Amino acid sequence: MNHQPETLLLHTEDRITTVTINRPDKRNALNNQVLEELQEVFISFLENDEIRGVILTGSGTQAFAAGADIPELAKLKEKSGRRASEKGQSVLSIIEATGKPVIAAVEGYALGGGCELAMACHLRVVSEKAWFGQPEVGLGLIPGYGGTQRLTRLVGKGRALEMILDGTPIDARKAYEYGLVNRVVAEGQTVAVAQEWLRRIITRGPKALKKAIQAVHAAYPNRAQGFHDESQLFGSLCGTDDFIEGTRAFIEKRKPEFQNK
Repeated sequence: MNHQPETLLLHTEDRITTVTINRPDKRNALNNQVLEELQEVFISFLENDEIRGVILTGSGTQAFAAGADIPELAKLKEKSGRRASEKGQSVLSIIEATGKPVIAAVEGYALGGGCELAMACHLRVVSEKAWFGQPEVGLGLIPGYGGTQRLTRLVGKGRALEMILDGTPIDARKAYEYGLVNRVVAEGQTVAVAQEWLRRIITRGPKALKKAIQAVHAAYPNRAQGFHDESQLFGSLCGTDDFIEGTRAFIEKRKPEFQNK
């Protein structure tokens, strides 16, 4: 890193770096700047042998990341929507492909892009008061940062369709039951538990950890096609009348009236 990021807090101790998304006034929503800075810091981790593991969390206990920045999202058209989806996919894929274990420490809401971000991490430690969801259909959209792909791989086709088509968030216990998260802990303890777990993991051979991550990812040979299809479909929805109505209704805090247009 050549400079200190503006939307992230970084703290390194015992060869573990904790990355905190620091937009509490926006419930740590993922705008373009957050994505750019996440990309930069995770690329820097690849080149830093002193860092052996990463914890990704959000500031406060209200939200890990409550999704995309809706006013920013509302400006998208088909081409810009496809590019935005591809950008989000790219950043999250960098996190997923980090050859060092990455644990998401989730307090509060992980919705939309926030849920997708948590799924891009290798492991998830979550508060008993955490909530997970892919509510994009309520905006006239679909998940666009890899959510249709990673959620299906984690919880299976039936559960993924349930969460994406219904859009209603699920609580931490149900997320654990579905296989979406690894551990459920007391509120406020996610980072401490993730640190303890990661300290044990990084005592293992670093080359073995890297190859293990690569080997597990290799179990999904058609990943590139799935992400491509998602971004195309995401873009095709941006700029539709239903998308405009869905995002406008969200901003105006009312129920959308979709016309199938």
